[in-house]
Amino acid sequence: MGCWISRSLLAEIARESARLAPREACGLLFGDAGAVTGWQAVENVSEQPERRFEIDPAALFAALRAERAGGPCIAGYWHSHPSGDPSPSVTDAAMAQPDGKLWLIVGGGEARLWRANPGGAVHARFDRVPILKK
Repeated sequence: MGCWISRSLLAEIARESARLAPREACGLLFGDAGAVTGWQAVENVSEQPERRFEIDPAALFAALRAERAGGPCIAGYWHSHPSGDPSPSVTDAAMAQPDGKLWLIVGGGEARLWRANPGGAVHARFDRVPILKK
């Protein structure tokens, strides 16, 4: 099963990722398991932002509060790999909860979508999700 994402949304995330390189850019995806309808850039608060990302907890909690109040649902997360490979790293797998959330990774001029699942095909955490472009 794939997930719908508009070309313009993917282009916006790619531009934000390029703007912040060589640091990893990151943020939130909004929508549901079948369609990403929005996104938000969030500050990368990692101590090593050139090698890894950490979403600002204050921004994540604000989005969770907004979701509970009837705002957009958090479908998952996005981040960039400035080195180029849009596949999950071992570090990504260690950070990801196997909660079914989407992970969009941008790198090397490409975007790939993954779902964090227990026992996933990649690093026992991620399964690839085809991007269906609108």
